Amino acid sequence: MIDVRPASQAMVAIVSRNEEAKDVVTLRFDWDVPATPGQFVMVWVPGVDEVPMSLSYLGARKGITVKGVGEATNALTAMQAGGMIGVRGPYGRGYRILEGKVLAVGGGTGMASLLPAVEAVPSAEVHTAIGARTEAELLFEERAKNASATVRVSTDDGSRGLHGNAVQLAKAMMAETRYDVVLGCGPERMLYHLHRLCLEQGIPCQMSLERYMRCGAGLCGSCALDGSRVCREGPVFTGEELKGMREFGKQRRDECGRRVRL
Repeated sequence: MIDVRPASQAMVAIVSRNEEAKDVVTLRFDWDVPATPGQFVMVWVPGVDEVPMSLSYLGARKGITVKGVGEATNALTAMQAGGMIGVRGPYGRGYRILEGKVLAVGGGTGMASLLPAVEAVPSAEVHTAIGARTEAELLFEERAKNASATVRVSTDDGSRGLHGNAVQLAKAMMAETRYDVVLGCGPERMLYHLHRLCLEQGIPCQMSLERYMRCGAGLCGSCALDGSRVCREGPVFTGEELKGMREFGKQRRDECGRRVRL
């Protein structure tokens, strides 16, 4: 079900800044508006740009976790406590928290979107798989351990945990435990293969996708995906919804609306 509550907007002060992993920073700010795991906000960096960011912390003191990859995100990672940003939202459809055994699979900064969902599940019922390119880029491992019965990691270079990717790790964990639902967030090619794995295993899944967004409110259409708006009908889609999407895992639109291969 799509969240239809009106969005809020405010200028907020950065209360704290924490370096989480290589080139990844969490910024916390006081903004007491309702939000659910998996929703996102549009973040305005004065004088720079506005970008969509998943909420990595909920509650009255919210948070965003940012990897510096462009002008706006580099400006965000450089901000210190006391700096001001604009936030509006929250937007989109988040994860539906279901009963049963949960496997949460996060690749790279995808853990930022997943952790609030993991923390909404009784810890005894959730296992977490964290993937990264290197040990230095593993994100939120300790926080996941506080909210999960089991946490396992993988690295592409073999510097920590399973020498492989998050999908290979998820497959190994599925061989040991029967899960009732899989939650995933990370690079879309990773999610594409995780979705295929879930179909093979017959496990329902929910995946959080990322697309270029201008408005965040479903008006501009820049985040269109096979007729759905990622900012409105997503960013979290069910496995059944993804089965019918031809563009999923294959292409996206750039800032000019052109289709580009993933």
